Amino acid sequence: MPHRYEWGVAADFVQKIGKSGEKFPKSSPSAVFRTAGIGLRYGGRPRKPACPSDQQTKDNTVNAASNTAPAEPTLLAKYLGLIRFSHTIFALPFALLTAILAWAKVTPFQPRDLIGILLCMVFARTAAMAFNRWADRKIDADNPRTAGRHIPAGLLSARNVLLFTIANGLGFIASTLLFWPNIWPLVLSVPVLAFLLGYSYVKRFSMWAHYWLAAALMLSPLATWIALTGSLAWPPVALAAVIFFWVGGFDTIYACQDAEFDREAGLYSLPSRLGIPKALKLAAFSHLVCLACLFGFWWLSGLGLIFLAAVVIVAGLLLYEHSIVRPDDLSRAGVAFFQINALISIGLLVAGIADLLLTR
Repeated sequence: MPHRYEWGVAADFVQKIGKSGEKFPKSSPSAVFRTAGIGLRYGGRPRKPACPSDQQTKDNTVNAASNTAPAEPTLLAKYLGLIRFSHTIFALPFALLTAILAWAKVTPFQPRDLIGILLCMVFARTAAMAFNRWADRKIDADNPRTAGRHIPAGLLSARNVLLFTIANGLGFIASTLLFWPNIWPLVLSVPVLAFLLGYSYVKRFSMWAHYWLAAALMLSPLATWIALTGSLAWPPVALAAVIFFWVGGFDTIYACQDAEFDREAGLYSLPSRLGIPKALKLAAFSHLVCLACLFGFWWLSGLGLIFLAAVVIVAGLLLYEHSIVRPDDLSRAGVAFFQINALISIGLLVAGIADLLLTR
């Protein structure tokens, strides 16, 4: 699934480190890399070499270092970086948790279903993420934090990214046939894909774009349950609500880094329209509702004490997430966005599997 975020911090850092004199917003986590391009000087007068041969050796060393260029990333690496493949961990664990719950309580496991879930998740998220990069290519070029992304940096052409989007969209639709004779995945594939792609334009007219993204990710447990059972039930609905308020909250936190740029560019976001302090309070409230929904999912799903313990741990992680991000200090927004929330999604999946294995 996509993320504005995707919205990703780490690869943007790497692409910017080598640019001498690159300027970053003070609130960006990229500020820690501002040392790029700053020369180091020793105090006092420079010492002369003891002999010409010493100077020659030093010159050869400098020339060898200056002629060493970083290796050109492979085409596969470029596309994986484009879509922030590592961010798949935000939605895929919840789809797998839903599937495992369905297999344990409603329908028998079939390998074909697992393959279908994995392919649909990867294709749908890749299409949405690539389209987001294509749609935002001009905005990214103007934003110092995102100017190093693949299209504005010239690593990939806009045309190729659009073709990549189309190919993955078709792959998503084709993958729904793995659930045949259940026709619902195929019937719903095009509306779902349109909803995912639509996120890329919401921030041009609504400050609630964070929750459109959240709604896009919350489709994963709903779609998984429908694909496996042909119907809906309360456990996946509760898990979808968890994802909605969880993603809406942490994407709002992440968007605080771009509040000033969004305001100047005429883009809509909660931080740019409400101000960072109010946006962070809204994110905290959203995560409080998320925890209530997570407790409801535990109750409705019939999971045991292992998963309940995971719910308590998630509460602690969310509390820590909000403690390290303040209106006057957004330097750790990247940690709050990726590392903590990755622990939450993977931790809930592991806890769910352990609970089902040990209590059946």
